[in-house]
Amino acid sequence: MRLRLYAIAALVAALLTVASTARAQSAPFRWHGALAQGTAVEIKGVNGNVSAEPSGSNEVEVVAEKKARRSDPGSVKIDVVQHGDGVTICAVYPSRDGDRPNECAAGSGGRMNVRDNDVTVNFTVKVPAGVRFVGRTVNGDVEAQRLGGAVDLSTVNGGVKFSTSASGRASTVNGSIKGDLGRADWIDTLEFSTVNGSVELTLPNDLSTDVKAQTVNGDIATDFPLTITGRWSRRRVEGTIGGGGRMLSIETVNGGITLKRP
Repeated sequence: MRLRLYAIAALVAALLTVASTARAQSAPFRWHGALAQGTAVEIKGVNGNVSAEPSGSNEVEVVAEKKARRSDPGSVKIDVVQHGDGVTICAVYPSRDGDRPNECAAGSGGRMNVRDNDVTVNFTVKVPAGVRFVGRTVNGDVEAQRLGGAVDLSTVNGGVKFSTSASGRASTVNGSIKGDLGRADWIDTLEFSTVNGSVELTLPNDLSTDVKAQTVNGDIATDFPLTITGRWSRRRVEGTIGGGGRMLSIETVNGGITLKRP
């Protein structure tokens, strides 16, 4: 009898373990669709990494994997919003009772207020050439490698790494930025900023831009000849590379700034 009770208890424990594992990790979300060149695929996460790589076709492919220790992964929805500029895909966390609901919207729109939910959503995106990639999260790294379109990347607690044959911009608070830009024909200010981390950019040999770079605890180094305007400082530089004509703005507090040739 004792053996039978022990066997039943072991079976119940095993079933609970299986149920707990299923709860902690749900099936991946998948989406794919064709986007016109010049439009954008935008990813908005909160907790988790965002990673992008080239697509082998003319379609965007998105995979979102949800994991958690205590919260229900099913409580976080993956919403897809298609619009005139492309598609925005968000991890939408549940709202507290009485709060305005979280929602997915393009650009600065939408709402992403998260409380007491430890679900992590890791996004992997395949991006066709000529499609812009916008990747945003709060707690996680953002990486976009070997892309064929402009990138716009941001996080708060995490690092940013990218390489593209076009141009890009990036920001974080607690993390470093390392980027490789294939073109320097942007028409407005290109900004890179962090607080606790370094900024290292590899830029084309034919770079022509005005530069504003400043750090508090770190040094500034450049492989490009720089014509200084104003006073020279190891930690604050304003000047011109090549013929100027556009603006490159780089800021950090605790970290160095490096501009490199390919």
